[in-house]
Amino acid sequence: MLIKGYDIGPLVAGESLPALPGFWSNHLLAMCSDGACAEPAVPEWFGEDGADADAMSEVLFDPDRWPVFRIPAEDGPGAVVVYRNLDGDYGTDYLLTRPGRPYAEQIAGWDGDFSGTGLTWRELVRLADNPSSAVEGVQDTATRFLLLLPLLTDPDVPASAPASLATALAAVGAPRDTASIAAEHLLAHLTWRSRHDPGWASPLSGS
Repeated sequence: MLIKGYDIGPLVAGESLPALPGFWSNHLLAMCSDGACAEPAVPEWFGEDGADADAMSEVLFDPDRWPVFRIPAEDGPGAVVVYRNLDGDYGTDYLLTRPGRPYAEQIAGWDGDFSGTGLTWRELVRLADNPSSAVEGVQDTATRFLLLLPLLTDPDVPASAPASLATALAAVGAPRDTASIAAEHLLAHLTWRSRHDPGWASPLSGS
């Protein structure tokens, strides 16, 4: 697989992986490892267990195959999530694609901590709810939303945000009784880490 503007690594399509056990534990639980969450995060929040998470981590973090998740949009910018599996430099890169632009632009990364420019809650929801069936990639709105969730850098999410996130988690297989717990903890981290300065501009603004 080739992504113009991202010329490193043996990229492979990863869109089938979110449906497999252990994926969401690997993708989301790292956000709860810095003390912002009051209690330990566990794979069981997502209907998974430690064995599921360990088995999936071997797939997600394979240096010879870097999973790519394409999130095309019908109208406006789309996104690409890449598991960057360089030896000694594992992380997740978030790219933005724009209509009429032939290359992707990296806007953020995760290397044990978030760096770069993220999205507001409204932008995150809009991108997730705007799939394009004309382009190969993730079409399910809940999966799109959760793949992009680590990009949330909005300290003022709406009051409905925990319920919306819990609904998305349940849609991908999280038990209803733990989906709300996971949603609360994930949002606690994401809003705690948000540090917008007066000059901050969303990457979707074109700035």
